[in-house]
Parts: sequence; C-alpha cells; structure tokens
Amino acid sequence: MVSRTSDIVGGVDPAQSFDKEALLRYGSANVVGFPTNPSQFTLSQFGHGQSNPTFLIEVLSGTLTKKYVLRKKAHGNLLASAHAVEREYEVLHELSTHTVVPVPKIFCLCTDSSVIGTPFYIMEYLEGRIFIDPKLPDVCFERRRVIYRDVAQALVVLHSVYVDIVGLGNYGKRTDYCKRQVGQTISLSTGEGKSMRNPKMLELADWLRKHIPLEDSSRETTGLVHGDFQIDNVVFHSIEDRVIGILDWELSTLGNQMCDVAYSCLGYIVNIASESIEENNGFELTSYPDVVPSLSNYLRDYCSAAGRPWPVDQWKFYIAFSLFRGASIYARVHCRWIMGNASGGERARCAGEKADSFIRTAWSFIHRKYPKSRNASGGKFVPSEKVQKLRNKLTKFMEDHIYPKENEFYKLAQSTIVLLRYGNEVQMKEWLVPLLEGKIRSGFAMTEPHVASSDATNIECSIKRHGDSYIINGTKWWISGAMDPRCKILIVMGKTDLAAPKHKQQSIILVDINSPGITVKRPLTVFGFDDAPHGHTEIIFENVCVPAKNILLGEGRGFEIAQGRLGPGRLHHCMRLIGAADRGMQMMVQRALQRKAFGKLIAQHGSFLSDVARCRIDLEKTRLLVLEVADQLDRLENKKARGTIAMAKVAAPNMALKVLDTAMQVHGGAGLSVDTVLAHLWATARTLRIADGPDEVHLGTIAKMELQRARL
Repeated sequence: MVSRTSDIVGGVDPAQSFDKEALLRYGSANVVGFPTNPSQFTLSQFGHGQSNPTFLIEVLSGTLTKKYVLRKKAHGNLLASAHAVEREYEVLHELSTHTVVPVPKIFCLCTDSSVIGTPFYIMEYLEGRIFIDPKLPDVCFERRRVIYRDVAQALVVLHSVYVDIVGLGNYGKRTDYCKRQVGQTISLSTGEGKSMRNPKMLELADWLRKHIPLEDSSRETTGLVHGDFQIDNVVFHSIEDRVIGILDWELSTLGNQMCDVAYSCLGYIVNIASESIEENNGFELTSYPDVVPSLSNYLRDYCSAAGRPWPVDQWKFYIAFSLFRGASIYARVHCRWIMGNASGGERARCAGEKADSFIRTAWSFIHRKYPKSRNASGGKFVPSEKVQKLRNKLTKFMEDHIYPKENEFYKLAQSTIVLLRYGNEVQMKEWLVPLLEGKIRSGFAMTEPHVASSDATNIECSIKRHGDSYIINGTKWWISGAMDPRCKILIVMGKTDLAAPKHKQQSIILVDINSPGITVKRPLTVFGFDDAPHGHTEIIFENVCVPAKNILLGEGRGFEIAQGRLGPGRLHHCMRLIGAADRGMQMMVQRALQRKAFGKLIAQHGSFLSDVARCRIDLEKTRLLVLEVADQLDRLENKKARGTIAMAKVAAPNMALKVLDTAMQVHGGAGLSVDTVLAHLWATARTLRIADGPDEVHLGTIAKMELQRARL
C-alpha cells in the first residue's frame, strides 16, 4: 500500500527531462493558480507505471501548496498509435464534465511539442491511497472485501457511460474489439522486432482468434473500456475505503467491456505485484485463499451491479486474452527499455521476463480443468450459442431500428394464434398459414362493455346454432388489433348453451371480419393514446352468420381454450414489460448523467442513487420470476404452472409501473409528454394490470394454491 505521494522517485529521469521554465510559462498562462515565479514551483516524477511519464507539480500559493499532475508523451521513437495523451485528455475531459465516473479534473492540453518536447496535459492531483499489491497485505480482511466491492462498483460506473451522450461516440469502433486487439498486437509486436520474444505468443494469438466469443461482434457488450483496469490504477480516499479516481487511460477505447472485467481479475491468476512472476502464482491459486475476497465474490459484485450474465463459457477466453494483452504490454515496455525511453526506470528491465511468464500462464489456464458449478454460472439460465446469437441479432435490430424511432413508435400489434393449438386441419390451412406468413392478422373478442369480463362466465354474447351455421349477437370491445387493415379474422367467445354447467356454456368461433352484420362502432384509446390503425375497437355483432365448421374444438369448449391460452399465450406480456422497464432504466440513467439540479448532476443526488438501485433490484427479481415461469411451461403442463404464471402477471406490470414512474420523475415534464416514450410505456403497463386479468384474480389464484398446500 502506498499513498500517491510516496510513489515519487525524487528527481526527474534524465531520459524524460524537459525545460521546467517553459512549463512554468505555459502553466501560468493556462491553469488558474499557477505561479510565475520559479521559486514557487517544484517538479518530481512518479516512479510507478510503465506508460506515459507522469510528474507531480507543487506550487506555492500564499501559505498553501497546490498540487497538480502532468502527464506527457515519452521522448524518442514510439509507435504511431501509442502514448496518445491527446486521447487521454479527451476521455478524462468528457468523463469529468458529463459523468460521475471517478476521474481527476482536467485543466489543459498542450499539443505543441515545442513547449516541453512532447504533448502533455495537466490534471488534478488526488490525495489518497494506491494499493500496488492486490493482496492488500496491510489491510484487514473485512476492509479488503469492502475495497474490492468498491473497485467492482467503480468499473460498473465506468461501463455505464452512454458514450453517444457524453461525446465519446466516435472514441473507437463498436464491434470486434477482441479480434482487432489480437491482430493489432501481433502486427505491432512483430513490427517492433525485438518485442516478439516468445514464439508461443503467436500460437496463443492463433488460439484466441479461433475462440473469440460471439458477443464480441455485438453492440450490446460494447461500451467504454479502460484497457488497463487494475487495482493499482485506482486511487482510494485517504481514510475511507472508496474509489475517488481511476487513472492511466492510455489504452482506453470503445470495446468489449468484459475484457476490462477479466483484466481486473489478473491478480487472482498471476502475482502482478512481484518483479519476478511465476506461473499461476496469483492469490486464487496459492495457499492464501482468504487473502482477499474470492474471484466468484468479485465477479458476483460486478455482474449483479451491472445487470450482466456471468461469463461462464467465455471466461477461459477472457483470462487468456487478458494475459496475452498483458504480455504484449510488458514486451513493448522491455523494448522501450532497450531503446532507453521507458518511463518505469529499472522496473522496465525485467518486463520481458514478465511477458514470458504471462504467456506460460495463459497456456496453463487454457488447458486447466475449470469446473462450471451452479455458483460459477450464477444460475441455470446460461444461454446457448444459438440463443446468444439470436439475442445479439435482436439487440442490434433494436438499437438500429427501434430506439432511434421511439418518438414515433408506440407499440407493436398483438397477434393471436390459438388456432395453432385448437384449430382443425381445415381451419389452420385457411387462417393459420396466412397468419404465420404475416399476410393477415387476427383479433380476440372476449371482453364486453356491460359485464365484468374478468370472470368469463359473465359474458352475454350469444352464439346459436341454426342448421349448418351459427348466429352471433352481442357487443365486444377491447378487441386487440381489430383496427389493423390486415385484420381478417376475429376469434369470438360467446355462449352456446345457457342450460349447460357454468364452465361449459362458452364456445369460441372464428369469424370473418367482413361478414354481414359486423359494425365497427369506434376505436378505443388507452389513457388518451390512440393506437390507430392497429389498436383496439368496440364491435357490434347483429345476426352475424358464420359456418358451423368455424367452431373451435366444439361447443362448450370455450372456457377450456381461453384458460389454455391466457397463461402461456400472454406470458409474452410479462416479457415485454421486462423490456419496457429495462428501457426505462436506460433512459433514467442517461437523463441523470446529463441534467443538473441544484448545482450537481441528478445522478449525484443520494435520492436518485437509492431509487435507481431499488428499481434494478425489483427488475432483476421479476426477470428471474418470468424465467422460472417460462421454464415451468417448457417442462410442465400449463395447469401445473398456473401459480407462477399468476405471480408473474402481478409482479411484472407493478414492477414496470414503479420503474417507469421513477424514470418519468427523473425526466420531469418531458416524462409526461409525447417527446419521450415513457408515458406510453407507463400507460401500457397500467393497462396490462387489467388486460391480462385484474391483480385480484391472480392474487386469488395464488392464495388458493397456498391454502391447498397447507391442507395437504
């Protein structure tokens, strides 16, 4: 453990020296508080780190001493893409200005090499602690847990940055980060000649190319990456165990953020604090399992806070990739030491040996048996490669086509195919095939304006047999999709036999919407939102004659059909609500990182932090419940899953209403207007508390099942 000040090596490395008076003149002209008198100015160099040379500037202002940090490009022959302090300045400036990511304040950038020989920038000095040894030997175990949890949280905050909003949308390419990194590393290393010391590195690069995860090509996992996120690049408060700054942004770009997570875990695999690294001597694999919190705890802290799945199947790749990157960095540091322009002094001398050790460890880790337990996977819902590919494709479609048009987009029309399960061969050929092909769509007509239709036994619409036909009379409303020009068929529920038992009176019949006697009375709005031309309608049936062959399953089977479809058929509403709530979370965080209230960003207010945390907790709990319902529907009969279906139908809309209400509150007046999609999403969620059956009905189902269990 070292403080930031104890990392000073005293003087300035002669290989990195420059004109101090020129710096003083530039600083006094561009940084508030900088002196003009050389006697009020001292300069010393930080010894830790192997990248751009970094210096401590101390200036005397009256009786106080102010401290600044100067970071400059190294002297000598360098790779064209390396040591770009201009990029460091860009990312630090945008993050410190527009986000709550803990970074030093940035004061100025000088691109004129004539001032001190290379470009440089000046930033805030952070008075705090840096832990060079990730084992935290001078910290008690309880505090180590807190420290690592806050490191994970700092990485979550970094990865939560919406780059398009804060001006970093063009900071790098959006996809294929790992693929490009491997290719660029080999290209640069072989180009330098001496840095490619180990032929096993080329073999490792070939293995990595063949095992790049599918998600690397997805924009969903792409965001701001630090590129060198380890505990020794994080500054902690002088007393409190919380992160106050993330340093060394030289390798930052846009890319696959799971690479940052894996790179931050390298201390578990290799002893990165040692000058002489041995194969597999990280604290996860040594005799000190309780030195710091376990790797699974650290990953759980990150994944839970970030709302990400555990990288079970890809973890071996990400660790090997991180070791490969670490080896390439050390190899180039060693090359710079040979050329005499390394900023790490004598530490750079053994960098080549460290690179070799990283390569050996990577191969050892690849061949190592790494068990996949339920704890390691974080649960049983680990997506297959096929599912992940489809998920990535859907995510890209949403980002490219849906989100940009949210102000115009209200909701997709709902399609009803009970036909698939209950229709006969003739009915499916006539109606189901064109439905599946998207040529037509259907509307489900059950609810009636004059009775409480949540109890389907109340419906009054009559369906009476007359020879080879049925005659339909009644009024239906909230017929989903009936206003769509493609709607050609109505699925109508009515009563065929009033003398039959209570749940055998109802039947369901297919009705051509163009049949004589059908009158579309009016379109219906939801909270004032007009869904035309795809929305709900009120329709009057007056002596509508329908062929008898259109009855589904037979007379008296309507209640059975309705119950069979309303559970699994409408689980998709719960899934849509999860998506709507997730969109609300995204929008509220974006807003909170942009808007200021009472002198600071909304995201910096304690009330917002607690609200957004509770919203995320509620959303993830509901997501797991919906996944459990889907799993039960796959494995069990619909009837056996009705309890969890009822739970999901209560939990999902209520959760979505809470999340969306919070998002609307963060947006203020904009959240109530049609300028954002939030008001419509909220209205839809509120509607589903009735459209999917009132909460009271589902709660009754849940309670009855609990009472039945007690009797057993």
